[in-house]
Amino acid sequence: MTAVESRPAGVLETSETSSGHRPLGARVKAFVALTKPRVIELLLMTTVPVMFLAAQGVPDLWLVVKTCVGGYLSAGGAAAFNMYLDRDIDALMDRTAQRPLVTGMVSPAECLVFASALAVGSTAWFWALVNPLSAMLSLGALVFYVVVYTMLLKRRTSQNIVWGGIAGCMPVLIGWSSVTNELSWAAVILFLVIFFWTPPHYWPLSMKVKEDYERASVPMLPVIAGNKVVARQIVLYSWAMVGVSLLLWPLGYTGWFYPVVAALLGGFWLKEAHALQARARAGITGAKLKEMRLFHWSITYVSLLFVAVAVDPFLR
Repeated sequence: MTAVESRPAGVLETSETSSGHRPLGARVKAFVALTKPRVIELLLMTTVPVMFLAAQGVPDLWLVVKTCVGGYLSAGGAAAFNMYLDRDIDALMDRTAQRPLVTGMVSPAECLVFASALAVGSTAWFWALVNPLSAMLSLGALVFYVVVYTMLLKRRTSQNIVWGGIAGCMPVLIGWSSVTNELSWAAVILFLVIFFWTPPHYWPLSMKVKEDYERASVPMLPVIAGNKVVARQIVLYSWAMVGVSLLLWPLGYTGWFYPVVAALLGGFWLKEAHALQARARAGITGAKLKEMRLFHWSITYVSLLFVAVAVDPFLR
């Protein structure tokens, strides 16, 4: 998710695929790559801790397994649909030039069948083995990511990652509903944490690979706005995220441990966000802008925050 490929943009074939020879091992890896497993790691990192909070302790471990498997299948199907629809622009960007449809390791028809099978299979899995509410939330997330983000927003507006990020918030609701078969304000608050986290998580990466998006005519915010504007937006969303993250405690959903961790993590996040804004205001560009510092910290932040969500019920 963080790597920028060194392969020239627009290269559609490798020596293996140009000759028609596609080894079985490489094919298996290619189909796994269609599911974007590194992104799914983050999605599951927000799903499982919420299940602990919903259960106020250790949830049924078999339920956790079933929810994670269903979540992987659903998110993997959404990712595969995304690669099918974006295969033209993926071929133009260095960071996506090694994706399976670009290299030819997987054909578009194969990808479409694979994505459809995952979408149907994940919905049936949730419905039969978890509960219908989780199944509908899972299907809703998939449809939102494919239709609203990939097809409608991504190539049309700089707000693509803001509203498209709603799909990435859904695992929080799925984790809660899998345990309780209903939703609550706790789940909504954590949904909003991820909603406000997504833009300041992704925009620093977009700043780093802005030329990729320019080449593909994708209007990510750093493409159409200067670093000062992007950094200001990052700070605004960061403050909203930290503020929302602290609501669980006064509303009675956690004990003392979670708000302490959330405050410490949020304070460090805001320090990094304001530092990036200061560098942008000073006109610093290139490597000295250090925009990837916030991107890497954002992954650490959300991981530790949701660990605190899981641990808190045991310390009340």
